Amino acid sequence: MNLKNCRICHGNSFKRYLDLGFTPPADSFIAKQGLQQPEMYYPLEVCLCLGCGISQLGYTVPPDILYQHDYPYESSTTLAGRTHFLNLATSVVDRFKLGSKNLVIDVGSNVGVLLDGFKAKGCRILGVEPSANIATIAVGRGIETINDFISPQLASQVIGKYGKVSVVTVTNVFAHIDDLDGFMKAVDLLLDKMGVLIIEVPHFLKLIQNLEYDTIYHEHLSYVSVKPLNHLFSRFGYEVFDVKEVGIHGGSIRIYVSRSSCYQPTVAIDKMIAVEESNGIFDYERLTKFSNDVILHRLKLTTLLNSLKKEGSTLAGVSAPAKGMTLLNFCRIGPELLDFVTEKSRLKIGRYTPGMHIPVLPDSALVERGPDYALLLAWNFADEIMRNLREYRDKGGKFIIPIPEPRIV
Repeated sequence: MNLKNCRICHGNSFKRYLDLGFTPPADSFIAKQGLQQPEMYYPLEVCLCLGCGISQLGYTVPPDILYQHDYPYESSTTLAGRTHFLNLATSVVDRFKLGSKNLVIDVGSNVGVLLDGFKAKGCRILGVEPSANIATIAVGRGIETINDFISPQLASQVIGKYGKVSVVTVTNVFAHIDDLDGFMKAVDLLLDKMGVLIIEVPHFLKLIQNLEYDTIYHEHLSYVSVKPLNHLFSRFGYEVFDVKEVGIHGGSIRIYVSRSSCYQPTVAIDKMIAVEESNGIFDYERLTKFSNDVILHRLKLTTLLNSLKKEGSTLAGVSAPAKGMTLLNFCRIGPELLDFVTEKSRLKIGRYTPGMHIPVLPDSALVERGPDYALLLAWNFADEIMRNLREYRDKGGKFIIPIPEPRIV
């Protein structure tokens, strides 16, 4: 449905600045027998709220379409990701002195990688995950998980069974939530008096600075920066009391939220807001320039790939993250350019990419088939992926890193 009111401030005045066309949901990988079936496409456009300054999608795909049917994303496929989550859990336990009496809930807990870290530190844990197949995997890994969307109703049920919560974590999920008021009502019910909400999300500042437009897809409804969040949290008696930059996913921020006056706000908050403002991420003219740069990037990337193909080179893709599907569909990169895409995730192997219908093969295919060039779609984990595929490079294969500027390594 089309956006009518801002998810943050409830305003209704928007200006669209980026249109990536109509694309299928980025995680709707297709089984071979489904290739002959109709495929749903939805508009993928970004608007600026003139009230609070948040950027968000102008069209919302219903969450039951995005998450509850055969969802293919697992959060444990990279060592860098697993290490990051373990370090996050350790830092939270140490900072807030958590122990065996403290309950930590992870919203959008996926297969439970972050909760593994809290469990190892002796905390009580509970996951909330709407995708049935992913929740089943988590339970099989020993992570108690509720298969549902977070809501005030669910929060009441959790309190009745488990008691109040010390920490609610939301990593790479906050931007997916349409009803942020309902989310905050649930959090307010869950948290004890000194409870903390910790949000980790790709920083919109980095998206703009580094031309990370492939981070835009239908699951990511909001493009988060610190300044606009005050409009949301203050309505519920909450405030941001700290913010930290973290390197994962091309540049993210970790935001610490509590009831007002529970914790002394740090100077990092005002510093971050000043950086956001000075880089123009709430300014329509700056965002229009970003949009023009996106179109230019598409020309550069497709020119490079087509020139290599005309020279007789063979090409493939490496990894098939959701962000890569935005890149493939917006740039119209299909099987005529990439012979296949490789993946570590068993949930995607054997399927076809949404929209472009490129076959997804295991990573071993890169060495076995030996394409001349490999387009690295998960560029945010480039170092680890290239290390893992050293044999491919040793045999003469080259990688193409697409963001922020297409380059061959």
